[in-house]
Amino acid sequence: MKKYIFTLLLAIVGAVSFSSCVHDLDTMPIDDNKLVKDDVYSTTEGYMGMLAKCYASLIQTGQQGGDGGDGDLLGANEGYSGYVRLLFYLQELSTDNFIMPSQSNGLRRCLNLTWDASNASVVTWTYQRLYMSVAYSNEFLRECTPEALKSRGLWDDFKDNYAQYRAEVKMIRAYCYVMLADLFANVPVIDETVGPKDLPVQKTRAEVLEFAEKELLAICGATASEDVLANPGTAGRGHVDRAAAWILLSRMYLNMKTWTGTDRYNDALAYSRKVIECGVYPLADDYRHIFLADNDQCPEIIWGLAQDGLRAQSSAGTNFYVKAFVNGPMDELYRTGVGSKGWGNVRSKTTLVDIFDPSDVTFRTDDTWGNTKNDKRAQFMTALPNQKKETWDDNEAMTSTFTCGFGYIKWRNVTRDDQICASGDIYSSIDFPLFRTADAYLMAAEAILRGANGSRTLALEYVNEVRMRAYMSDKYAKSGIKSDVSGKIQDSELTLDFILDERQREFASECLRRTDLIRFGKFTKGRNWDWKGGERLGCDVDDHLKVFPIPEAELMNNPTLEQNDGYKSTIGK
Repeated sequence: MKKYIFTLLLAIVGAVSFSSCVHDLDTMPIDDNKLVKDDVYSTTEGYMGMLAKCYASLIQTGQQGGDGGDGDLLGANEGYSGYVRLLFYLQELSTDNFIMPSQSNGLRRCLNLTWDASNASVVTWTYQRLYMSVAYSNEFLRECTPEALKSRGLWDDFKDNYAQYRAEVKMIRAYCYVMLADLFANVPVIDETVGPKDLPVQKTRAEVLEFAEKELLAICGATASEDVLANPGTAGRGHVDRAAAWILLSRMYLNMKTWTGTDRYNDALAYSRKVIECGVYPLADDYRHIFLADNDQCPEIIWGLAQDGLRAQSSAGTNFYVKAFVNGPMDELYRTGVGSKGWGNVRSKTTLVDIFDPSDVTFRTDDTWGNTKNDKRAQFMTALPNQKKETWDDNEAMTSTFTCGFGYIKWRNVTRDDQICASGDIYSSIDFPLFRTADAYLMAAEAILRGANGSRTLALEYVNEVRMRAYMSDKYAKSGIKSDVSGKIQDSELTLDFILDERQREFASECLRRTDLIRFGKFTKGRNWDWKGGERLGCDVDDHLKVFPIPEAELMNNPTLEQNDGYKSTIGK
């Protein structure tokens, strides 16, 4: 049974078809392809299809694969409105990492940090996406109970695994609520006990996080609970396990001071160390392998959102991360894995380029993997004709010209032996690494520097572990790859500012940057970058932009909701 989930996850559109609103499962079908609740849950395949849908809601966009025209969100652009792509717009485009000149769907406002409550579709779609995943999770939890399974004659099929599956879905739901609290602060908490006609009640950010914390502690076995995740490494591919809950708890605790004013750094350290010390998810021996088409074999990825170029297609998952970062001319210089199909409309901001040593930035056509670099994370395209680092033209204006800004090329739709995978080059087969172990190392080090009960020696050891891997030096050295410069730093260099910079080098494009900058007090003020505030060199912006507005459509549907401070409503005007 455990191995079954991944097959269904890759073939989700063939397993069971759902409409855009999960409560439609309680109604009669509009057509023969839309299954009602009793049909969905009448078989083992139906239950596993719903479980797969809970996972797929974070990486797929609809029911047909690709951009098939049957998207999850009514009225939304299917390609733009996939969760991982949306997260890039909110968590990366608004920071010192990347530029995307497009003005559609509120992207320019995300880039410039000039959004308001009514003018950024991608903000609204992110809110809706997360609550859609919550709705799927709640539906599964209502139906995956001993009573329901016995009434349908499925108890014997599920009695050994149903509690684990419930825990996995609670993990997905808890993740959604942590992200809702991060992005939108005060939001409703809706669990499986809330009926479809009940008006959701808005909670404070602290209350939302308290709900997520309680759920996570229960499913990782820290408190008494029947629904418990599998031990690390034993759940089977496509399933989350306790290590996923540990790293999410650590991430939540590390940000708790910023989000609620409560110091939880000791807890952040404790749960990061559980991830590190369990030993099941060691750092990959080559940083570049984390972002390739065969990264389902990467030992570092704790929770990877599945992509497959044939069976789990999506323009909003890592397909976006490859194609948006590269174009056809780049494919003539190295194997991108998407041939001439790249869009090339995302480029690095100067601040991302400058965080690396200039000698590591240059792309060499005789060394397309960057084996001769010191820091192997400095994966930029600098070899296109007339290309320059600056993201503005000679008139100091923003431009869509492909010569402005360096490409960022760590995502490659090829295997580690530089081959196009069997699924071809139409769609990406790179799993998105939502959680990976390097984050545990750097969170632990940061927690110590912020006051957790750990030694600076341990913090330095953790940071240097990540840096040795990045430089492929010391124990990570490999024959034929430059390793004579150690990535290690000295204790005198270990500061919070260094960790912020190290996190930028390590996690650029992995949708953590906005949260990091806010935690370090450098998102709205204290650090500027290309086009922040609409200025070429950046400028300070108002602090209310540390959270996004509650979408106005939600305020209209639920008049009890209150808008976040600093945003003026246009409802009724």
